[in-house]
Amino acid sequence: MPLEGSLINSNVPHSARIWNYWLGGKDCYEIDRQVGDQIVAANPHIIDIARAQRGFLVRAVEHLVRDIGIRQFLDVGTGLPTANNTHEVAQRAAAESRIVYVDHDPIVLAHAEALLTSTPEGRTDYIDADLRDPDGILEQAAKTLDFTQPVALILLGIVAHVTDDTAYTIVERLVDALPSGSYLVFCDSTDAIHPEQQRAMVEQWNSASDNPRVNRSPEQLARFFDGVQLLEPGLVSVSRWRPEGTGAGLPAEVDSFGGVALKA
Repeated sequence: MPLEGSLINSNVPHSARIWNYWLGGKDCYEIDRQVGDQIVAANPHIIDIARAQRGFLVRAVEHLVRDIGIRQFLDVGTGLPTANNTHEVAQRAAAESRIVYVDHDPIVLAHAEALLTSTPEGRTDYIDADLRDPDGILEQAAKTLDFTQPVALILLGIVAHVTDDTAYTIVERLVDALPSGSYLVFCDSTDAIHPEQQRAMVEQWNSASDNPRVNRSPEQLARFFDGVQLLEPGLVSVSRWRPEGTGAGLPAEVDSFGGVALKA
């Protein structure tokens, strides 16, 4: 069960806890399970999306560490600790990797110790900050990360909670602060594959939560990559971003599109 705390409202569902529930975690309240089940009833594909997004994170981080040589990660909107967190994936491949996690949910903060484990050679840190304060994030992250060296910025499923066009300004500000040779790892929800179910899910979520979200079209998501160079295969369903070979063709598409891009 989640840790209790004066800042944690157990009567209001939260996306980090619902996501944890969908991934099989236990760090959630009854309200999170209720809303999570309601969303699954409206959109049975959401669990596939959650798992595909985690797989995308693992493959992207492994590629950046092993093939590119990235050793610094800024993971904004990390959510609750689960299996294959960013620092675990990165430090398995390069023990000296440094990771800064950012989230603004009190229950994530309560579990931050699980995100602060690190190899002796590397380092992890946790910042309690809101995506809508990119300057504050950058200022605090600079205590752990060296912004004269390449950094991978990770934004997975978080920007949907900024429902207007200030989302583009926020991402642009974060990317602008990165030096050349850095990377953007980004994905977010769309309704290109199962439109009726995805829209029903967002309606259900927004009716129950005080942290609304929005679906964006693939064309709208592509705008987040303005000014950076998408790696192959470009902006795709996250299940199809360099999937591990199974010999059975490409995986089914899910309504989360993303990509990895170089800041030249």
